[in-house]
Amino acid sequence: MNFEKVYVLDTNILLEDSGNIFKISDDNKNLIVLPETVLDEIDTKKSGFDEINFQAREFARILENSKIVESKKVGSYKIIRLEIFGNKNAIIDVISKEEYSLNSKNVALNIINDRKILEIASFAKEYYKNSETTFLSLDIMARTRAVSLDIKTDSLNGSYKEEFNYEFIKTVEIPFEETENLENRLITDFDEDYQPHNFSYCFKVKSSDQVILTSIQNKRVSLLDEGEIRNQVITPLNKEQLFFSNAILSHFYNVLIVEAKAGSGKTLLALSGALKLVRQKHFQKIIYIRNSIESLDKGEDVGYLPGLEEKFRIYNHPLMDSLDYIIRSEYKKKRNNKKNTEFMPELDDKEVNQRVEQLIENYGIETMWVGEMRGRTLSNAFVIIDEAQNMSNKTMQMVLSRIDSTCKVVVLGSNKQIDNFYVNKYTNSLTTLLKSTKNESELVKIFAIKLQKVLRGPITEWAEKIFSTKRK
Repeated sequence: MNFEKVYVLDTNILLEDSGNIFKISDDNKNLIVLPETVLDEIDTKKSGFDEINFQAREFARILENSKIVESKKVGSYKIIRLEIFGNKNAIIDVISKEEYSLNSKNVALNIINDRKILEIASFAKEYYKNSETTFLSLDIMARTRAVSLDIKTDSLNGSYKEEFNYEFIKTVEIPFEETENLENRLITDFDEDYQPHNFSYCFKVKSSDQVILTSIQNKRVSLLDEGEIRNQVITPLNKEQLFFSNAILSHFYNVLIVEAKAGSGKTLLALSGALKLVRQKHFQKIIYIRNSIESLDKGEDVGYLPGLEEKFRIYNHPLMDSLDYIIRSEYKKKRNNKKNTEFMPELDDKEVNQRVEQLIENYGIETMWVGEMRGRTLSNAFVIIDEAQNMSNKTMQMVLSRIDSTCKVVVLGSNKQIDNFYVNKYTNSLTTLLKSTKNESELVKIFAIKLQKVLRGPITEWAEKIFSTKRK
């Protein structure tokens, strides 16, 4: 049987999404090669409640629908051909070897496994000479080793590598006489090149320093009410934060996607806006969702650790730190407004902790991890999904599918802080959501923005600058 292409899969391709096997197969046009080590690694991931555990179990179910059609030995290699039948088809060659040529002395298990997989890939390249053989992996180190062995490699699909840099904030110049009738005007009156992802505009008035900030709603201009936006515990400090806070407080948008540098205030502003909306009775509670990422490259994911409360306490640090900051900021504002501060002494840590607990109770603040969300429905809540860059598309799909129409969702993340071994900047859910803004949605009202300015302090800004600068 002739195939257009042969793809040798790394484990992370299937744990990112078990359905990738059908996409890559392309209805039996391409042959899938699975090294036995991949099956071993997937088998170790079947227990647990994280997304990779779910994908491992899903792949096991896929294999249950297959049948062995051929088994043969080629030298020291054994090839078992499986065919999967049903709504989706795939032909898989599982290749094993009696004894691998690598030296495993003093080598970490994950590296040993990578080298076993690449040994199979090298064999596949020679064995399937009539078809182009490509090794697919999300791991840049594994791909680099493959290149050193003269094996063609890719991360998953070339289309994922499409770079994008959408102008979420755009600046246009307008004459002074237009400033009196901006509200509700069509944006195309001022910008013929308007695109769906141009969510925010800075209208710069000609021959003046005046800049008018606006959002675009249904292709029409909506002026920002800066007084109302600033009337909250955490005050926006620059135009990016003003646009973000306006979108949080606006009832027009129900899905916000934010890529932001560390220390740019994304979690603080999201929480501050959420508190205001709950206080105004627009929502009943605030739900904070953060993916559980630990040493996934070593197979020590959080699903195996005992004690739910202790296990996920570390993942809620950004939330707790933000609530701590909000309590102190609110108290400081009240104290500064008092002429006599003797009656408002400085808060100690114990008092802050008590107030944080009271805030959590009063505003119905809940924390969730993705492993407990299957089968649930979230209603009447302001939902903050943090660290989206560490979520696969399947994870984000599952999380968002739990949220009903009475909710507002803010998705936060940074592609400079990817910790999940099974995704990269091309394949994670943050990138997918950002790219989705290229087209208008008839189902939801989307807003997206990038927060570029670091506000945490000079040390954070300095670190971002020196470690993000490309060396020449």
